[in-house]
Amino acid sequence: MSDPPPCATRTMALWCPDWPLTAALREHSLDVDAPFVLTVKGEVFASSPTARQQGVRRGLRVREAQARCPGLTALAYDPILDRRHFEPVVATMETAMPGVQLLRPGLAAVTVKGPARFYGGEEKAAGILFQALGDIGLDDARIGIADGAFAAEQAARSTEDPGSSSIEPLCIIPPGASAWFLGTFPLDVLDQPKLAVLLRRLGITSLGDLAALDFSDVRNRFGLEGAIAHRQASGLDHRAPVARVPPPQLDIHLALEPPVSRIDHLAFAFRTSADLFVGGVRKAGFICTAVQIELRPETGEVSTQLWHHPRWFDADDVVDRVRWQLQGGANGAHTLTSAITGVTVTPTVVESLGEHADGLWGTGTDEDIHHGLSRAQGLLGHGAVLTGMVSGGRMLADRQIHIPWGDPPPKFPVSEISPPWPGCLPGPAPATVFAHAVPAFVQDTQGNSVEVDSRGSLTAAPAFFSIDAAGRRRSAVTSWAGPWPLNERWWDPKGRRLHRFQLVDESGAAWLLVLEEHHWRAEASYD
Repeated sequence: MSDPPPCATRTMALWCPDWPLTAALREHSLDVDAPFVLTVKGEVFASSPTARQQGVRRGLRVREAQARCPGLTALAYDPILDRRHFEPVVATMETAMPGVQLLRPGLAAVTVKGPARFYGGEEKAAGILFQALGDIGLDDARIGIADGAFAAEQAARSTEDPGSSSIEPLCIIPPGASAWFLGTFPLDVLDQPKLAVLLRRLGITSLGDLAALDFSDVRNRFGLEGAIAHRQASGLDHRAPVARVPPPQLDIHLALEPPVSRIDHLAFAFRTSADLFVGGVRKAGFICTAVQIELRPETGEVSTQLWHHPRWFDADDVVDRVRWQLQGGANGAHTLTSAITGVTVTPTVVESLGEHADGLWGTGTDEDIHHGLSRAQGLLGHGAVLTGMVSGGRMLADRQIHIPWGDPPPKFPVSEISPPWPGCLPGPAPATVFAHAVPAFVQDTQGNSVEVDSRGSLTAAPAFFSIDAAGRRRSAVTSWAGPWPLNERWWDPKGRRLHRFQLVDESGAAWLLVLEEHHWRAEASYD
């Protein structure tokens, strides 16, 4: 005999219809009745009710949507906005009933057993949540209560009926009735397109048809996905909501009373706070590679600066950044003219502690070099100390980028650094790349300038080479290679067409030359 299926957990689901649109309205302060759409790669991702009334639907090209709805405003969809604006909603929900699980922006779930006991019933618990959400200006929320998170979500969504004039924002499915409630729902609500297509081919068109099948047969035929879908359709989704763990508060604030007017006194007073800050970050299992330091003087001015570290911050590093920020501001345009009343340090970039463990023989930047460069950066400015690195590109000058000391290197896509880069220079790369190309001359045996014709062939073999502006100090060419054509943005009138050469003069020096618009230039040299 098989074990009886586990009972589903009574779950409350909070659903906010069109949450991406709500987040965009709050972010851009748009009119509620304004027609606008959110776009992804030139297509409509979501459309406002006013735009939908004029035929704008998801998947349309932006131009077609604007043709259907003149005056339509198109905004780029940003999923970060959804999470940022939904965070206060989840926080408000947690104040009314703990144990909230964020399923996705616009949808959250919580086990309803505890709130129902505390508030005197499921309906009263939902009313308390509606009241709390109304206090933060969210009046269009929907709540569904059923057996399991899946049935509760569908109950919340069922409150929005386009054909009904009166909409109830609350739907409570009695215990044990979730299978009956879900019986008429289509298979698309399972969010398993491949399984839904296969079931339709077998004549199963609704969740009720799926729930009527034997669980063992479904599991043996369709595997784990089929077993999960069968339990959801049967109202036996026993997975209880998993409460999110709020991130630890890692920032630290030091209030100074009385205010401190000397830098050394402030550094001494902040030392204990710096130890607590670094200890709290380590206790949470992280290391901090970037911090934001905020200094507040009596006059009300605020000095804020972002500091990066190539490895991680310890307490001494944090104290040094506070002192350097004061010393740099004392000689800069943002002079602090009064004593400091408060210091706040906020970690902006944290990483797992296990990913930064020292190797057997030690790793990381030399501390003396790092200390000196960071000190110079604190006095001269964030962009005064730069680090060079290689990027992708065709021209050598394009491959050189500089980032401020301590900043993490930009995360280029592999396609931007590695091949293919049509027309790029093959290795080995030159040792010296000139910051500005040096004018050069390449001549044949008759003293005429060597050119490249329309077919990409040389007009004559290079015989003499010079980088002297007057062309007087010329050297004989012993060997050469090229030309390699490079046609950048051939469709643009402002595009470039040039040819590259490599040659070796009689002294043994090797050069990389560029011929563009009948002018020779030395781009780099091979040392």
